[in-house]
Amino acid sequence: MSIDPVPRRGRPGHDRAAVLRGAIDLFTERGYDATSMGDLAKRLGISKATLYHHVDSKEQLLVAALEDALTEVTEVVAAAGRRLETGDDPLEVLTDVLRHSVEVLVAHQPAVTLLLRVRGNSEAEAIALERRRDLDHQLASLVRAARDSGQLRGDVDPDVVSRLLFGMVNSLVEWYLPEGAYDASAIAETVVAVSLGGLLPR
Repeated sequence: MSIDPVPRRGRPGHDRAAVLRGAIDLFTERGYDATSMGDLAKRLGISKATLYHHVDSKEQLLVAALEDALTEVTEVVAAAGRRLETGDDPLEVLTDVLRHSVEVLVAHQPAVTLLLRVRGNSEAEAIALERRRDLDHQLASLVRAARDSGQLRGDVDPDVVSRLLFGMVNSLVEWYLPEGAYDASAIAETVVAVSLGGLLPR
């Protein structure tokens, strides 16, 4: 898309990051299609004119929100692929991806929650869904490498496993509370133990 995902303009006294956070919350609550720029301005307590000093359109905000959800996890998975190419241990690489995926989700939980709600009704959403599918394929490649090296059970389907692993990580958006009793590192270790424990050779 040609839309710049980063709002470039702003008026002193207003925080552009706050505009994006407000948009993410409202898109998640009401749905992107059902949210207007007027709704967002009202939620933020600013005028529509002020809002348009921060961003050109509602779609620009959606692009920025989805980019926030996808950028770091994309980098994590891509880095894992490069590690495999240099001969790193496949199971260790896969384990690190799971840990880092939990950390990324926790750090970007509102944006990831929105990402998991989109259904491809706009160009930005369709692109985001395609990027999610690509991440599934890349994770499946990591699972396949660990399986083919004998570190995981030989009877598992890497494509199914990749979806289940990301599904477990993504389920955190439904219940994880940043101010709750569990920190990201503890949850990451639990995800690794539960998910990979059943995949190890018998």
